[in-house]
Amino acid sequence: MEEITLASVRDTPLSVDEVLAAVSDPRAGGTAVFVGTVRDHDHGRDVARLAYSAHPTVEAQLRVVMEKVLSDTSVPGRPVVRMAATHRVGQLEIGDIAVVVAAAAAHRQEAFEACRRLIDDLKAQVPIWKQQDFEDGRSEWVGAP
Repeated sequence: MEEITLASVRDTPLSVDEVLAAVSDPRAGGTAVFVGTVRDHDHGRDVARLAYSAHPTVEAQLRVVMEKVLSDTSVPGRPVVRMAATHRVGQLEIGDIAVVVAAAAAHRQEAFEACRRLIDDLKAQVPIWKQQDFEDGRSEWVGAP
C-alpha cells in the first residue's frame, strides 16, 4: 500500500530528519530527499530575506498534488511506497530551510522520479507565494496569482 505520511505547511522551522523518518519503510530500497533553502541571490540581485504566504486550503491542495504524483510514479512491482512534504510560511532568513520533500520506493529510480516530480509539481500547483526583499530596498512577489 502506498501512502502519504506527511503533508504539512507551517510557520516553524522544518526538520529534514522528520521528513526522512516519515518515509522510512522496510519495503523501500531507495529514498530520495530534496531540501530547498533560502539563497542570498535571485537573478543577479542580492536577497536580504523573504516571506512565504499560503492559501488557507494549502495542505489539502498539497495532498492532492502528492496523491497525483504517487499514482503517476508508482508502477506494478516497483511502487513508490511513501511520500512526505513540508513547506514553511512566514519570514525566513538566508540559509533557512523553506521546503523538504521525500519519496521512498522499492527501487531508487522510482524514488528519484517521485521526489523530483513532487517538488516540481508542488512549486507549480500548490498555492504558496513568496515575497523577496532585496538588499537594495526593493521587493517582489513570486508565484502570486
